[in-house]
Amino acid sequence: MTRPQNLCILGATGSIGLNTLDVAARHPQRFRIFALSANERIDELAQLCQRHEPRYAVVAQAAQADALARRVKPGVTEILIGQQGLERIAAHEETDCVMAAIVGAAGLVPTLAAARAGKKLLLANKEALVMAGPIFMHAVRTHHATLLPIDSEHNAVFQCLPDSFRGDLGGHGVRRVLLTASGGPFRNTPLERLRHVTPDEACAHPNWVMGRKISVDSATMMNKALEIIEAHWLFGAAPEQIEVVVHPQSVVHSMVEYADGSVIAQLGNPDMRTPIAHALAYPERIEAGVGALDLFRIGQLDFVAPDFERFPALRLGYRALREGGTSPATLNAANEVAVSAFLDGRLPFLAITAVIEAVMDELGPRPLAGLDDVLGADAAARRQAGMQVGAMTV
Repeated sequence: MTRPQNLCILGATGSIGLNTLDVAARHPQRFRIFALSANERIDELAQLCQRHEPRYAVVAQAAQADALARRVKPGVTEILIGQQGLERIAAHEETDCVMAAIVGAAGLVPTLAAARAGKKLLLANKEALVMAGPIFMHAVRTHHATLLPIDSEHNAVFQCLPDSFRGDLGGHGVRRVLLTASGGPFRNTPLERLRHVTPDEACAHPNWVMGRKISVDSATMMNKALEIIEAHWLFGAAPEQIEVVVHPQSVVHSMVEYADGSVIAQLGNPDMRTPIAHALAYPERIEAGVGALDLFRIGQLDFVAPDFERFPALRLGYRALREGGTSPATLNAANEVAVSAFLDGRLPFLAITAVIEAVMDELGPRPLAGLDDVLGADAAARRQAGMQVGAMTV
């Protein structure tokens, strides 16, 4: 019998991390929890360490490490700190599989470390590809990492592509990739009402349970803008080959259209354990704890074109992809600053995309030659976005 895979979960206390632990716990003969990380939820991380007894746990600061050390078994879990700790567990020689689930730009460097170490990499951190697509994919190819998408949309596309797919749609008769989107909580809200949206309203997603930042991204459809860029790098799709389709039921997770007119779709209940289980066991299938899809109860599936006036973030996503260079990193960084300001009550909901567009206009695209260019663009966009936020009032 082969030994269990050693799992490293970057972002263990978030929704993706917890769902990964749930799936892995259903198959203890297949998976061992080797390393966990958390940023702020130290109490939750302590509980996970007590339950799973990982070899390593990573926290952001020394004070958090001291607090965690008092709550884990001595000699069982070694506590590491900061970015170096994240990189160490992601690239550790005993790590077999890395779930990259740290939200935002903070996940880029450890996720890249896993790629450069040739790991089986389960990518839930879409920002790694958005910010540093050419650099990241070069690392995956050069170091023979196995890259499996976790976003429900990209995982669905992956499942709809032929087994022979190797990163380029051109040789596989694919006409288009169709990314579905629920439309979030404001799909039918009058535009005037959006001026007064609260953070709690923006985070009340009708179908998915997600963190607050990702929930706001869904409400603005910036999540789909980022996924357009991610799809380009994952599947070698040109901007004109990527189409967004609003599908309120969140049952069809995405589709692939072929040259012969066939459209293959992946369906399932809106539960992230499905793509997580698919990637963990790939190319096999394992039980994930997800209930059977009841099409008779659902009754009908609706599909409509996205409203670019209601969701200007989509236009910005296509713009960043076409501009290339540092533009996607600028888009992502400005969005993170603007969303944070909205959640803190410092920025109106409709101003989120206004801030992002102003930052993109101000900074423009620049060449992307290496990681320093990515990090420099990220820092510049955050400074500019901060100034834009400061100039606006709620």
